[in-house]
Formats: sequence, structure tokens, C-alpha cells
Amino acid sequence: MVGYVLKRILMVLAGYLVAVLVGLIAVVTIYAILSAVPNAPAYFDLMGITPIAVLVVPPLGMFVYFLTIVVTGMQTLVFALIAEFFSLRSFWLHMLFGGVAAAAGFMLLWPGAPDDPERWADMGIVVAAGLVAGFVYWLIAGRDAGFRRPLIERLG
Repeated sequence: MVGYVLKRILMVLAGYLVAVLVGLIAVVTIYAILSAVPNAPAYFDLMGITPIAVLVVPPLGMFVYFLTIVVTGMQTLVFALIAEFFSLRSFWLHMLFGGVAAAAGFMLLWPGAPDDPERWADMGIVVAAGLVAGFVYWLIAGRDAGFRRPLIERLG
């Protein structure tokens, strides 16, 4: 039992760290795609280049990575504990958790974002990246969440 709990803790941690990285890559990809759309606002051109700089310059990238962990860590921990305690294993729920955690992290950095229409697109992009991150988390740790094992494992 202790071994299984330790394995779950490591899987949750690994899933979260990889999901954050993939989420940041998704943000860069979404901005790059949006900047390539005809008649896109010039803002997307700037945002299409700036996140790439974050990925290319390692110290800046590590700062953004750890900042993302700081602003999304608490809500992600709560969601992971809920998923583990109730053995919630559906991919859409983990995607929803990822989107909500990303939105909450965005709100911590820009508390006035809902009142500022210029930030709505950014929030949508961050939430979309959170959905991707939630799916990646599900692939790594969420499919086997909880202590209830599938019936086939219990019979075998």
C-alpha cells in the first residue's frame, strides 16, 4: 500500500511538471498560429515572437516555467487530490481541471483581466493551453488516478 501511494505521488508530480512544460509550449504554438492568420492584430505578431524567446533563452524559460508552477501549483494540488481521492479518471475532467488551473493562475498574475477586453484573448489562449496540459496530465497520471484499481487488476 505504501509503495502504491509513493508511486501515485511520483506520477502526480511527474505528470504536473510535464503538463506545465507542454502547456507553455502550447501557449507559444497558439500565439504563433494566431500571428499567422491573415489580418491578425499586430499584438499577435509580438506575442508570437516573445514566447519563442522564452523557449530559446534558458534562464528566461526557467523563470517562466517556475513562475507558472508557483501560480498554478496550489489549485493543481487541490484538483489532483480530488481526482486521487475520488478516483476520477476521465480525460475531459482532467482537461477541465487544467483549464481552470490555468485561468486561476492567469488571474493571479492579472487580477483585472476579466474587466480588460484586451486580456480576454490572452486568457482564452492560456485556458486552451491549460486544456492541453490537463490532457497531458491525464495521459501520465490521471488515467490511473486513485486507489480503486480496475476490476481486471483486482481479479488477476
